[in-house]
Amino acid sequence: MQQRTVKLPGPDHPITLTPTGGRVVVKVGGQVIADTGDALTLREASYPPVQYIPRQDVDMTLLERTDRATYCPYKGECAYYSIPMGGERSVNAVWTYEAPYASVAAIKEYLAFYPDRVEITQLP
Repeated sequence: MQQRTVKLPGPDHPITLTPTGGRVVVKVGGQVIADTGDALTLREASYPPVQYIPRQDVDMTLLERTDRATYCPYKGECAYYSIPMGGERSVNAVWTYEAPYASVAAIKEYLAFYPDRVEITQLP
């Protein structure tokens, strides 16, 4: 097994996690996939902010686990899901860190969605 590099967030690559506040709704083709008042906003370096939604607030019956896996030296091993009802556009549209590194441990049991593959709405 290959040794993975682990990096800590810092001034050169900051990562912050804060409660989003309000409600976050995720839809595909008008179908609600997730609806939560407990989303977390992850801000990482210069990347756009990402909404992480508690797994308990996602309709997991609408997702299908895929074989795709990636690695982030700041967050850990990443697994993916597709949303079959969304067709090709929604392949690997969802990601999760099931055993995230300590610096981002709060995203365990949370899922994130690519905003160009689903409709994400933030409500007050």
